[in-house]
Amino acid sequence: MSTQKKLMTDWRWWICSLLFVATTVNYLDRQVLSLTYEEFIKPEFHWSDANYGTITSFFSIFYAIACLFAGKFVDWMGTKKGYLIAIGVWSAGAVMHAACGWASAHIGGFESVAAMRAVEAGSNAALAVATTSVYLFLLCRGILALGEAGNFPAAIKVTAEYFPKKDRAFATSIFNAGASVGALAAPLCIPPLAKALGWEWAFIIIGGLGFIWMFFWNFMYDKPEKSKHVNEAELEYIHQDDAEEAAEKAALAQEKSIPFVQAFKYRQTWSFIVGKFLTDGVWWFFLFWAPSYFSNQFHAPATSFKGQALIFTLYLIVTVVSIFGGYLPKLFVEKKGMHPYSGRMLAMLIFAFFPLCALFAQPLGVHFNSPWWPAVLIGLAAAGHQAWSANIFSTVGDMFPKGAIATITGIGAMAGGVGSMIIQKVAGNLFTYAENAGAAFRFLGFEGKPAGYFMVFCFCGIAYLLAWTIMRILVPKYKPVEL
Repeated sequence: MSTQKKLMTDWRWWICSLLFVATTVNYLDRQVLSLTYEEFIKPEFHWSDANYGTITSFFSIFYAIACLFAGKFVDWMGTKKGYLIAIGVWSAGAVMHAACGWASAHIGGFESVAAMRAVEAGSNAALAVATTSVYLFLLCRGILALGEAGNFPAAIKVTAEYFPKKDRAFATSIFNAGASVGALAAPLCIPPLAKALGWEWAFIIIGGLGFIWMFFWNFMYDKPEKSKHVNEAELEYIHQDDAEEAAEKAALAQEKSIPFVQAFKYRQTWSFIVGKFLTDGVWWFFLFWAPSYFSNQFHAPATSFKGQALIFTLYLIVTVVSIFGGYLPKLFVEKKGMHPYSGRMLAMLIFAFFPLCALFAQPLGVHFNSPWWPAVLIGLAAAGHQAWSANIFSTVGDMFPKGAIATITGIGAMAGGVGSMIIQKVAGNLFTYAENAGAAFRFLGFEGKPAGYFMVFCFCGIAYLLAWTIMRILVPKYKPVEL
């Protein structure tokens, strides 16, 4: 064995590093709009928060729909081509955002983008520019969502190809860490790029990273048995579970699948639907609106050092705290002897209290006149979501046979997308209405736009406890579905 270890190549870890980079780029591309919206996009295209809410809500629902088909597409095209097409599509969509200014000016009959930007706010011309540009951005966000939906199915498939079972969880955690790295890197690189070169170049440069990745993927990836970089010892190591997996696939073929319509007859399905519908939108709300919130409420734009530090701190807290998401139920099961489902639900109840921090973000931020309170408290709330999310997916495996898991997971993802679409749209319209109403709009001691923020924060704070309560009512104790 020691001889085999000495002779074994480690090409699988180079492939894993490519998955990590792809996931990092995935999250970077997703955040360029939110980090350029308030200072660059909004004034240039005469947008309101309602316009921005329309775009973020569309991205949420379209991404959810695309996720339903992305895995099938990757299986159909094969890993190499499927991943190339996915990142090529989303990179093209990311870069295309940069042309929205020129296209809006051209369609509107303006001599230049500067002339388009200079039209009087609130005029018919400004309304026409906003309408045209929103449709153009919707097109670009749709292409971005379509491609990005393929990242995780492709990365998980590659992990299964290149790693034995005992290493897959570790390999997945490595490439999945790209999401956290992308979220942390975004505020440090995107606003400075937009400030120095223009917002268009932020989309072009960040989007262009995907095309560079495609070059390396094209030359570095082949199936292990075809790769010249994988020797016999490593190939033997990779395929050590083949016999066991073949038996599992044969057993899975005997598992009963569940028709789509029939899935809705089970309370367990509705439990998962409610859990995703009420909570997924909270994460997307913080992801898309946090930079705008810090800029509006505390005059800390994303291009300022303070604004970048606030967003970085928020996601650093999310990254560190959410690590315990998968550990806590394991502790309850292994150390306390609890049933896996009961341990998971108890862990989810604990994590459901974390978002309550969002209730105090606005009051403490205003009272102390400091954005650091909201940054830390929203970070804790978002960390609670990540830990919650890691466990709610596992409840499907607890309740349903293997042949039904993919169907139920897809239904839940769709429910989460619908919930996210609603909260994005409602938030955008609410912020625009509250800003226009000014002191006439009040909520629990706040007025105007700050009142609008506090209303949404209140929903975000209680959403998880509400979801957990309904889930518990629907499925009060462990009861697996029998098909």
